Amino acid sequence: MTRSRSSTFGVILLLAVLLGNPGRAVAADEAHIFIYHRFGEPRYPSTNVSLSVFADQLQVLKAAGANVVTLGTLLGHLRAGTPLPERCVVITVDDAFTSFGAGGLPLLRRFGYPVTLFINSDSIGSAGYLTWDEIRRLARAGVEIGNQSASHDYLLDRRRGESPAQWRERVRRDLLRAQETLSRELGVTPTLFAYPYGEYDPELVEIVREIGFVGAVMQNSGVVDRSSDRFLLPRFPMGGPYATMAGFREKLALRPLPVTVLAPSTPVRLEESSPELIIVIAEGDADLSRLQCFVDGQPTCLVTRHPTRAGTYFVRAREAISGRRNKYVLTAPGRRKGEWFWFSQLWIRPNRP
Repeated sequence: MTRSRSSTFGVILLLAVLLGNPGRAVAADEAHIFIYHRFGEPRYPSTNVSLSVFADQLQVLKAAGANVVTLGTLLGHLRAGTPLPERCVVITVDDAFTSFGAGGLPLLRRFGYPVTLFINSDSIGSAGYLTWDEIRRLARAGVEIGNQSASHDYLLDRRRGESPAQWRERVRRDLLRAQETLSRELGVTPTLFAYPYGEYDPELVEIVREIGFVGAVMQNSGVVDRSSDRFLLPRFPMGGPYATMAGFREKLALRPLPVTVLAPSTPVRLEESSPELIIVIAEGDADLSRLQCFVDGQPTCLVTRHPTRAGTYFVRAREAISGRRNKYVLTAPGRRKGEWFWFSQLWIRPNRP
């Protein structure tokens, strides 16, 4: 999304929240997961949220009557097939930087909200990171701990001369090494996983399943509902340009666009410069006649309806997409005033900077 297009869309969403249906924020049987990294560290602008903005965001949740739960609680409902708590919100924090303990956590405690912290175990105790003693105190105080690998490496990258079997074993050892360290240091074995940098493919998902995790989270944006894949749960990033009050309110107002991806089976694109996404969108509350698509670095992408198969769409960027990671974002207004629906598809080009 270009800056101008994103800004315009954000204004539309914020007006929808304020003028359309201000009491609706966070629908029943849906959940919004937010991801944070740093708190009050402006020298890291891309991953930081100011403490004043974070406090205001928590106040918005309090005023909306949101049910803020741990990721484990949300996954318990998804696994059991039970209804999600009304106005359900999950707050997650990645990387265990010291600013979480010094700035983010005191605000969460002030509001009485739980949090799920994902740890890459090799970094703990390094400069800028919490120590194991600090994390033990957090865990005893009720902070839910998840695994984010040991190395926090680009797990999809293949090393020179590495076979698929060797790659699989290396990645598996990395995740298990983190599990063993977390279990030894904290006395509990995590059941939750966060993909480093939000990068995944079907093989990595299978490794996560085989190790015994009950669910995993990504970093591309979207709203969770009872049909969501427990191992591909979307999260709304709250860092850098997204870490604003307007951005937070916009995300709380979104609903899940009911998309089923037919192809491709993986977000990894090795050669294709503008990958084609084939999807089915179920009829419902979204006004699909006004469906739009955006791609990072371009104004829009091309959406074509299948001529004979109802609900089937072909989505492709108009130009070659850039970067190691990119995404398509599909949006549509609701049939009721004040609603917007959202879906994002991640694309990854491994072994790229």
